Amino acid sequence: MQNYINKQDSFFVAGHNGMVGQAIIKTLKKSGYCDKSLGGKLIIADRNELDLTSYEKVMSWFKIKKPNVVIIAAAKVGGIYANQKNPYNFISENIKIAHNLIEAAWINGARRLLFLGSSCIYPKNSNLPIVEEELLTSTLEETNEAYAIAKISGIKLCEAIRKQYNFDAISLMPTNLYGPGDNYGNEESHVMASLIKKFILAKRNNLNNVVCWGSGNPLREFLHVEDLGFACVKVLEKWNPDYKDSPKDKNGKKLYYLNVGSNEEISIKELALKIASLTNYSGDIIWDQSKPDGTFRKIIDSSRIKTFGWTPKIPLTLGIKKVIYEIENSLDDTFDQGKSIKNFF
Repeated sequence: MQNYINKQDSFFVAGHNGMVGQAIIKTLKKSGYCDKSLGGKLIIADRNELDLTSYEKVMSWFKIKKPNVVIIAAAKVGGIYANQKNPYNFISENIKIAHNLIEAAWINGARRLLFLGSSCIYPKNSNLPIVEEELLTSTLEETNEAYAIAKISGIKLCEAIRKQYNFDAISLMPTNLYGPGDNYGNEESHVMASLIKKFILAKRNNLNNVVCWGSGNPLREFLHVEDLGFACVKVLEKWNPDYKDSPKDKNGKKLYYLNVGSNEEISIKELALKIASLTNYSGDIIWDQSKPDGTFRKIIDSSRIKTFGWTPKIPLTLGIKKVIYEIENSLDDTFDQGKSIKNFF
């Protein structure tokens, strides 16, 4: 099977400081890419250098840098609280980021582009496990609707520009992610990071109880971000939606986005108990049922990406242990203050 990227390519990873961006860069380098001795190159840009929400600045930057391969791991992200509090920011900023990077990559001669979406794009009441065809078949979960709409827009931009201009853009839809470099801000964190933070600090400060949102009954699927990193490199190497043997939908039509999940499901209540055990916290867990649960269950079907030889390698318990160890050996005051901790290594 043809390899669609090579060791001489220059890679631009948008969102390189984030959890996903870090994992992708780590996997690219481990796979022999971005190696100057082989003619490869890694291109990154900090926020003070490049405002991804500015079309003019993104276009000017691309005209100079001209990366061969573009990976869009940049996004404004957050949990239920942040999504409900700032819906305009989530939909506006994420649509701008997707549009600016996709168009700039195409106009300035990039050869491949990978856009990262999220499993939250799927309808609230999707058939389970969720296959790619469920997209746009029904209404979204309202607690993250703004973010989901922006991600759907990015997916459809990639699909449309591929159909109309033959630009090689593909997309992946990862399930709930966790791992090194996660965001532990009070308003920005997702459920895994939020729970890990709560229990580490409760143990550290000898608290009698930990308050968690909702009923604890919803089920969630989690994927370690390093497994996603390998999935990204694998599809960049091997997936061409136009190839006759590439995955098709149930009607035999081309698929332009693929699910990426662990197929390992756990209730939020079980997850909280697991994290409490792994952090050696023995206090009470209180469930604040005045807070929303979100979608009850949304496990995704990742069988199609597995046809390229990818499978997740890090079991949930081991992955959580690794994260807890990394945090406990890197704790400083910023963690207590609710700020984002981007690097543990």
